[in-house]
Amino acid sequence: MNLQRISNLPPLPSRPVDSHKGTFGKVLVIAGSSGMSGAACLSGMGALRGGAGLVFLAIPQEIQSIVAAVNPCYLTLPLHVEPSGQLTGPSAKFLLPQIYDSAAIAIGPGLGKLPWVQMLIWKLYAEYEQPLVIDADALNAIAVSDQSLPAAAGPRIFTPHPGEFARLTGKSITEISEDREAAAVEYARQHQIILLLKGADTVITDGTSIAVNTTGNSGMSTGGTGDVLTGLLTALCGQGISPFAAAQLAAHLHGLAGDLAAEDLSQPALIASDLLDYLPDAWLQLQSEMENE
Repeated sequence: MNLQRISNLPPLPSRPVDSHKGTFGKVLVIAGSSGMSGAACLSGMGALRGGAGLVFLAIPQEIQSIVAAVNPCYLTLPLHVEPSGQLTGPSAKFLLPQIYDSAAIAIGPGLGKLPWVQMLIWKLYAEYEQPLVIDADALNAIAVSDQSLPAAAGPRIFTPHPGEFARLTGKSITEISEDREAAAVEYARQHQIILLLKGADTVITDGTSIAVNTTGNSGMSTGGTGDVLTGLLTALCGQGISPFAAAQLAAHLHGLAGDLAAEDLSQPALIASDLLDYLPDAWLQLQSEMENE
């Protein structure tokens, strides 16, 4: 099979003059656990900075007050978990309508390894018809499961870092690094997904097309930057552009924000929340570049 190599960025999502918050999508991020509230906050903020009209965070009840206090612009949905590790019946009934009313969903950042996480991943994979971004602990749940993934009801985007991708494929990080593109293409083609393989020269592929991101720097090799990317990507999906285009744009904007932040702050001092502060500048630079082409 011939592989189409894509070098140009896709058009940015349109912003009609007569728009309202519903125009730009309601997105849902399922994230966080005790001790991992930051993952939910960073993902939610990434979705806000990505242009989503409404951002909902479904989070365990015990961290709701922490997450809600970080930013008033997203909405929080508290989830109650039974001692068995499953969602309570009321929480499941509360969450399901939000799921099917969302233009895009992300699941995984900071969720931990409780049974309800794996159950929900399989349910979303098989039933949710809109773009689903699968990251972090959701990827780890897939990697350790002895069940095969069900047929996907809609577009699926996996966003592993090299360690997560090693667990998914059963290969070592060294083996993957020898030919990242080939490993990514093979996995995406085999599982019929869009894969965003993070790292230097992030690879985006659906198994038939491939793009390699050129923005970003080593200062972004710090905890939480991937959570920002997950939220940003989910927001772009929720605005109606194709999932592949959303992945390509998200990687570029995320890396560009990191480059702009490093210019002012240095690479060693860069932290994940800096990306949120510099995403507006990244948007402005990319918009200007596209207008001048």
